[in-house]
Amino acid sequence: MRQQDTPAPLPLENIRVLELGQLIAGPYCGQVLADFGAEVVKVEPPGKGDAMRQWGEADQESGDPLWWNVIGRNKQSLTLDLRQQRGQDVLRQLAARADVIIENFRPGTMERWGLSYDELSRHNPKLVMVRVTGFGQDGPYATRAGFASVCEAMGGLRYLSGYPDRPPVRVGISIGDTLAGLHAALGTMMALHQRERSGKGQVVDSSIFESVLAMMENLIPEYARAGKVRERSGSFLPKIAPSNAYPARDGRDVIIGANQDTVFRRLCEAMGQPRLADHPDYATHRARGENQQAIDDLVAAWTQQHDASHIVDILAEAGVPAGLVYRAPDMLGDPHFQARESIVAVPDRQGRPLPMQNVFPRLSSTPGRVRSVGPALGEHTHTILADWLAFSADTLDALRADNVI
Repeated sequence: MRQQDTPAPLPLENIRVLELGQLIAGPYCGQVLADFGAEVVKVEPPGKGDAMRQWGEADQESGDPLWWNVIGRNKQSLTLDLRQQRGQDVLRQLAARADVIIENFRPGTMERWGLSYDELSRHNPKLVMVRVTGFGQDGPYATRAGFASVCEAMGGLRYLSGYPDRPPVRVGISIGDTLAGLHAALGTMMALHQRERSGKGQVVDSSIFESVLAMMENLIPEYARAGKVRERSGSFLPKIAPSNAYPARDGRDVIIGANQDTVFRRLCEAMGQPRLADHPDYATHRARGENQQAIDDLVAAWTQQHDASHIVDILAEAGVPAGLVYRAPDMLGDPHFQARESIVAVPDRQGRPLPMQNVFPRLSSTPGRVRSVGPALGEHTHTILADWLAFSADTLDALRADNVI
């Protein structure tokens, strides 16, 4: 694991972004754009900043929460009170010089502040406004508070997560927020591409519940045409076999996915039971689906005879997808992670190396990279207002004295 030193240009270096949102969904969109070189200016309330600065486990040495270093990485921090008239005036001037504005306030908030898209685009027709919310900009639920947990449930993910004999569970991360942020970033790039052809910006509306819904595969047509309501199934998918977590001799679980016909045959050979692949109960995809429990029992009986790492080695050699269940220590010590630099060490604000996930996806000629951890609150306020708007030192001092910045 080493700090990135790639000299290649970044693909979004000429894009200016104002990020107004807080917490995860909107800021994750800003993180993705910043990772690929966009100049992302994080606009935060003076004195307290984004609530994400207080989330997550604290650094054992400094006591500072660590999550901000990731979601705030590659960004600049400008403090500005958007509830004050002068703060709104400053934002309008900044928006006139920006390519993108990201906001994830409740619908109507920007309009109450006089910062609607119609108002801002009147002075900057090329502006792209990215609006990230729980339920979208319109519809009967638009004004409801929409945290990821609620929207994941509405989008269908929560009902499918867990075991059939227990209440639904949540995934251990705020996946709905990051999915909405990722869709927002995708929408931003499409809007910017369209701007190259039309010369005009537009609004990108990314909701958490729809971002989750988009991942629900064939759940809707399965019900509409087959009358099937998909249910919770725990560690496997119904009728997809063998594909599950299987117990090893040393107490670890191994994930094996061998549901394709040719892959299943290779699994049978690796288990020393090649005739299973021709057994009428297991010879086809549908047959294996109908006999899912029986085939899982057969695979588990074999895995319990070997240690987990040995199983993975055997199946890798046989061309059968298999792997261990990783935690953070496993990722940091894994040679594949190291060879691909999937985790990089970035100097924190005290100059100490801080490991974090790298930038994905990888571009062959102009890859993104982590250039800095999340900034200190207001670290770039004077620089941005001086560079973007040519504010004088006296103007900046007056704004600061009145707590506008």
